[in-house]
Amino acid sequence: MAFNHFDEQGQAIMVDVSAKEPSLRTAKATATVFLKPETLAAILKGGISKGDVLGVARLAGIAAAKKTPELIPLSHPLAIHHAAVEFITDTASGRVVVESTVRAFERTGVEMEAMTSAAVAALTIYDMCKGSDKSISLGEIALLYKEGGKSGIYRRENR
Repeated sequence: MAFNHFDEQGQAIMVDVSAKEPSLRTAKATATVFLKPETLAAILKGGISKGDVLGVARLAGIAAAKKTPELIPLSHPLAIHHAAVEFITDTASGRVVVESTVRAFERTGVEMEAMTSAAVAALTIYDMCKGSDKSISLGEIALLYKEGGKSGIYRRENR
């Protein structure tokens, strides 16, 4: 069964996955935020005026995973069974790596949900800190890992 987002007339369509067997699907994605080291230090000490930056970003990322079909036009609405957002911080360089993991027992993968989650968590960090650091930038958003379905396991080699 070949999957395509276009019909015979070239019109965009949602792929029909109804004939596929549900299986446990997992995806992990990342996004990177670059801040001034002093901004990251303030985040970690709770010194940002807008509040708990990483706590709010975690909630935003989880919510984004659940809202993906509203944001990505041809993605399927999925019953997400697990969504988590973690942060790896490097205070010396001012870098925050967002890692989002999403899991569902579904007919299609959860890669878009994990990537949307990571991106929105990173954007939330930007939003909450932009008043004190105009130089914030967002780096690569990437799929790190996926499993489930016929295509099996994918693990990103170069990270």
